[in-house]
Amino acid sequence: MKSTLKVSLLVAGLALALPALAQVTFYEREGFAGRSFSTQSQVNNLDRYGFNDRASSVIVSSERWEVCEDARLSGRCVVLRQGSYPSLAAMGLNDRVTSTRMISHNSRVDDQRYGPPPQQVVDYRPRRKERLFEADVTAVRAVMGTPEQRCWVEKEPVAAPTRGDANVGGAIVGGLLGGILGHQVGGGFGKDLATVGGVAAGAAIGANVGRDRNGERITTQNVQRCGNQPGSARPDYWDVTYNFRGQEHRIQTATPPGNTITVNRDGEPRT
Repeated sequence: MKSTLKVSLLVAGLALALPALAQVTFYEREGFAGRSFSTQSQVNNLDRYGFNDRASSVIVSSERWEVCEDARLSGRCVVLRQGSYPSLAAMGLNDRVTSTRMISHNSRVDDQRYGPPPQQVVDYRPRRKERLFEADVTAVRAVMGTPEQRCWVEKEPVAAPTRGDANVGGAIVGGLLGGILGHQVGGGFGKDLATVGGVAAGAAIGANVGRDRNGERITTQNVQRCGNQPGSARPDYWDVTYNFRGQEHRIQTATPPGNTITVNRDGEPRT
């Protein structure tokens, strides 16, 4: 009976690249390629380790980790669950991560703060004294990424509900300033008229501070906007079929495979 090895979108041997105790590892390129940086503790600025604004993919090997655009966990932040993220582009964080910290397992996190679902981390490291074999690759299919939706929050001016009252605070301040300026003009009775005129004009202007051209009061509110993020121009992963001892197996990798796959006696990938 044929058996199919089902693994989640992760290059064979990826776990081997992780330091034994690392809980989060950033990679310089998509698909877990290039230089990497691993940490078990909070990092307020990756610039200290020469990895600021360099991460393009990440693996969270345990717990949940928050990654932020700016130093000291400020700016836009996303919480990543345990698993692998072959590309940070869909989150708008490609080459933009500056700080990170682990989120305690008993801490509550709003669903909107989470990144997209991760891919499962699979341990392909050889077991002790395990005998290894080479299996022939029989088919390779590149799978392209699909467009994803990206959302953000921004402030937008809106007309506040009117209650028929003017901007009293603005009128008082405007009146005082108008009176001071008006008092500098003319002399005698003319100065008094200028002062009165300045108070009236200043009050009228001040009463309309925070209003639009129609006289309606203006305030701001948070508005969520969404847009489609194009899929990656390169394949998200490769769907690989290989044959071992007459049985067909499949694995999905983040990089193109060679002519063979290293497996154990059960046909499971090993690196």
